[in-house]
Amino acid sequence: MSSKSKETSVGARSETASNPLVIEPTNATTSSGQSKIDLMHKALFAPFSHKKADSTRILSDLAPVIMTPRMLTAAATVSSRSRGSLNSSTNGASRVDFATLGRAPMRLTLGNRRVTSRDLQVAEATEELLNVEVPEPEGVASDVSLLRGFNATVPSSEKNRTRRRQLRNVDVPRVGLKKLGLHARGMLEDEDGDDGQSVASEEDVVLVASARRKGKRKARESLSTTKILGKSELTRQADEIARDKENLHVRRSLVQSEILEVESKIKTLDLIRENLERDLLKIQEDELELDDELEGVRERLEFEDLASKHRKIPTARAPHGAPSRRRKGPVFLPSEHGELPPAIAFMTLESHLTPVIALDFSEPYGTLVSSSQEDLQPRVWDLMSGSEIGRLRGHRGPVKCIQVEDNLCLTGSEDGSVRLWDLRLVDDNWEKDGLSDVAEEGAGSCPDGELIEKPNGIRSGTVSEASTDTEGPCVRIFDGHSKAVTSLYFEDECLVTGASDKTLRQWDFSTGQCVLTMDILWAISHSQVAPLGSQLPISGPIVAAGNFAVPTPPYADGSWDMYQDFVGGVQFWGYGLVSGSGDGAVRMWDMRTGQAHRTLLGHTGPVTCLQFDEIHIVSGSLDKSIRIWDVRSGGVFETLKYDHGVTALQFDTRKVVAATGENGVKIYNRTSMQQSTLLTNGHTRPVDRLRYMDRYLASGGRDSTVKIWTL
Repeated sequence: MSSKSKETSVGARSETASNPLVIEPTNATTSSGQSKIDLMHKALFAPFSHKKADSTRILSDLAPVIMTPRMLTAAATVSSRSRGSLNSSTNGASRVDFATLGRAPMRLTLGNRRVTSRDLQVAEATEELLNVEVPEPEGVASDVSLLRGFNATVPSSEKNRTRRRQLRNVDVPRVGLKKLGLHARGMLEDEDGDDGQSVASEEDVVLVASARRKGKRKARESLSTTKILGKSELTRQADEIARDKENLHVRRSLVQSEILEVESKIKTLDLIRENLERDLLKIQEDELELDDELEGVRERLEFEDLASKHRKIPTARAPHGAPSRRRKGPVFLPSEHGELPPAIAFMTLESHLTPVIALDFSEPYGTLVSSSQEDLQPRVWDLMSGSEIGRLRGHRGPVKCIQVEDNLCLTGSEDGSVRLWDLRLVDDNWEKDGLSDVAEEGAGSCPDGELIEKPNGIRSGTVSEASTDTEGPCVRIFDGHSKAVTSLYFEDECLVTGASDKTLRQWDFSTGQCVLTMDILWAISHSQVAPLGSQLPISGPIVAAGNFAVPTPPYADGSWDMYQDFVGGVQFWGYGLVSGSGDGAVRMWDMRTGQAHRTLLGHTGPVTCLQFDEIHIVSGSLDKSIRIWDVRSGGVFETLKYDHGVTALQFDTRKVVAATGENGVKIYNRTSMQQSTLLTNGHTRPVDRLRYMDRYLASGGRDSTVKIWTL
């Protein structure tokens, strides 16, 4: 019996030596330590001299590596059979190797589907994977290897510190530290009877003998004296601490790299936020533009309804329409205007010889009227072709203010008169007539407006039958100011003018009569605000003097002028009138009584221009600022500062466009509160006057040209 067992063991050892696929189960550690890659390596490169039972066992070991989940299920079903049935079916069979297995289909399932060698696809790339370099991470921990970072951050890296702390713990009697810690955290409350005493219980307190020993008192022993670790243990702890410090350094590098990456992401998110805010502002501007367009459409609808009623009811009409400074409906632009690039001057009108001081136009690509400093005849332009179509002859001094509405034009001159013109009657014979017609026209043309001073100080006049000049474009003359007319505004049947004689006059547009005179000097003397000299650099005697004149701040090119326009701007809405004057004050008047009921002080220089709507008043001054006032409260809503004096402005709900003594036109976006400048193909000297409508802007500069811009 022993000889047979010896022979069996010797045969097994020889078979194991001859067949490398047979694994010798020496111990549990060896069999479990063999990896699946080693098994697969032996299975692929070993000689095929094993039995079918051995190949089946090897396949079952390699199944999790080389078989699909479906095949794993099938193999598990096959392996569940009894060993006896499998051995009985393979006793008489010959050896089957992998080549035979690949050529002959093998039934591994209980179903009808056959599994061939195509289902057993082994992707072996062990050597290549071991030779390939592990890619280092980018951004976070770029200077730390992947393995080093893993070793420094795994939870097991703290086990050394835990072990050292446990090793240093000393067994001492309980002193109540747990309760002290809980009490410090607010998790325990003092009992009523323990005020000022320790929170430790009697069981936790170290008992000390009450009997006092005689002699010298023994000093307290340190806890470290009761623990001896040994040189080897201390050396090991020193190495562990050094390793932990290296781990901390690696973790610090990782955290710093993550912080840098977070900062980079924050910058990217900030950029995205800025883009989104810009898109939001664009949406708000589009919404405001749609509101303006809707309001224009409604006004156009009301205008057309009113026009249709007038057609049905024939009445005796004046030789002019009922103009309105505010737009009647949306602006109609040629289709080519949309193809023009924005913020560029695409047309230049060159005819003036001196700086342009006044301009206005009826509508985009309509009719424009402009005047210059020493020019007695304002020029009329066709904006569709960019050519001059005529001149307005009649004034005996330079024209300082212009307003154009449809086919009507009002001009105020230094000769103290205001003239109404019908632009449809302007011809192109101005070159033949020459300048000699001015004296003749002043003597006999349009001899109307002979005003009579009444005792109550209100001027009125009787317009004669000759007040309408049927042979020329001059329709009517409003004569009454004793000095230059520097500003005017008309709407519907009412006209208001302001002049250097320090008065404002209201005119009946249809009859030409002056119905009200408002004296600015009287308003200054009866003002309830602080004395003028205490707030403004322009003293009272200068304001009250006969000839008002102050030097303007230097323009961007260094030039300067004497500013002599005491009334810089006027505008009314209903019965409310707003004026800006040379004393730096913005006054609000009641046109029913002629009294100034509110004075807005803030500017430190003459007010040169203004505009207002239902909510805000916007005024520009030579003190290099634009102030936006709240009509309801009378306070300053916003102040815009510039480097030079402000000479002209216009605003709407989205922007404020201003001439600020520079070559470019300043645009302030009220939505985004950002400033921009129109410079492309613009003026070569500072801009003095401007007027815009929708996306169409006209500007006049000290270079004696008029530029047409796209907005």
